[in-house]
Amino acid sequence: MNIIFKKDTWQEIYYSLRNNKLRTFLTMIGVGWGMFLYVSLLGAAKGMENGFDKLFSGFATNSIFLWAQKTSIPYEGFPKGRDVHLRLTDMDMLKRKIPDIDYISPQNARGSFTGTPGESMSRNGKNGTYSLTGDFPVGNKISEKKLIFGRYINDADVSGNKNVAVIGEEIYKNFFEAKKNENPLGKSINIKGIFFNVVGVFRVKKGGGFENDQTVFIPLSTYTKMYNAADQIDMFAIVSKPNANVNSVEETVKLELKSKNKVSPEDTNAFGSFNLGKEFKKLTGFLTGMQLLTIIVGTLTILAGVIAISNILLITVKERTKEIGIRRALGAKPSEVRNQILLESVVITLSSGLLGFMFGIFVLMILNMVTEGQDAFPFYNPTVDYGNVFSAMAVMVVLGLIIGMIPAQRAVKIRPIEALRSE
Repeated sequence: MNIIFKKDTWQEIYYSLRNNKLRTFLTMIGVGWGMFLYVSLLGAAKGMENGFDKLFSGFATNSIFLWAQKTSIPYEGFPKGRDVHLRLTDMDMLKRKIPDIDYISPQNARGSFTGTPGESMSRNGKNGTYSLTGDFPVGNKISEKKLIFGRYINDADVSGNKNVAVIGEEIYKNFFEAKKNENPLGKSINIKGIFFNVVGVFRVKKGGGFENDQTVFIPLSTYTKMYNAADQIDMFAIVSKPNANVNSVEETVKLELKSKNKVSPEDTNAFGSFNLGKEFKKLTGFLTGMQLLTIIVGTLTILAGVIAISNILLITVKERTKEIGIRRALGAKPSEVRNQILLESVVITLSSGLLGFMFGIFVLMILNMVTEGQDAFPFYNPTVDYGNVFSAMAVMVVLGLIIGMIPAQRAVKIRPIEALRSE
């Protein structure tokens, strides 16, 4: 369209908008607000998604935590209220019978979530009571510890029943000269009267994760000997394969354990569990829903703003009836008049959208600065997919053209002689 490259066209648009500053500004607010909502809310939703991804980083989100309780239904001659137990041999049985299991980590623990008291520990006259967990090396695959010194438990530690310990940062600060960055590796702490060599120190993110830095991890085999636990296990952390249905895996595991322990298949109390995979899917579903709602709300707000632009242009066309009549009388083609109005519609729409976009990006930058380093709040690096923004801009331009056709056609239908007679 040659009209775009004519200086007179842009001068006319400029004077038209300048002569109606307040009306133009109020009209632009609708589209600009819609784009602002679209960008800021979509970016905020992405920031929450990034925050939860960061919170769960290093953690197997397709995992199930399972423990034994008491039966609630009599079955095969056994009364209700019977204690059932998880055993180390159950691990091989479950992996053999359920191919959708990727790996299993058995754990025994005192303190923390178990409801039992922690264990007394000491070093060089300093004392404290902390959680103690017997673990396998695979446990670090389910919940990866951020090590600031040394390493985690390995297979040789378990097979050799070694007295080695991986301690949390708070324990390190209590028992060692943390301010002087004392190296604790190879030094001992006393747990239940037994000396353990420290082989690692881990740190837990503030406000995140399922563990705390007041926990000591030792080989499960060593823990079993300390407490004469034989092959009994407090909890299994079970990770399903990536493409497996984690809910189905949970139900199948419980059915297999119930069958082995002579528990009624209808007994829902015998084995307790926490399905992190199911909860994580709920969370991701919520975040996806937020993004979809943002797109819908932003699009509808933009549409409402574009319709407002059409109404304003209808008023503008009516006010400029005489001007349009003079142009037609001087030989202006209907297409030139139509294109002039359409171009005004697109300019107002695009300018509003760009202002809303820039303001939305500015707000996201402020949010990022305010929440940066705040691990306790699941919000990190709010960003917007520019493909989505450009698509929204394209939709805005198309809507501006479509809606602008109404006042444009009204302008074209004005007859020069009638326009010149109008006051």
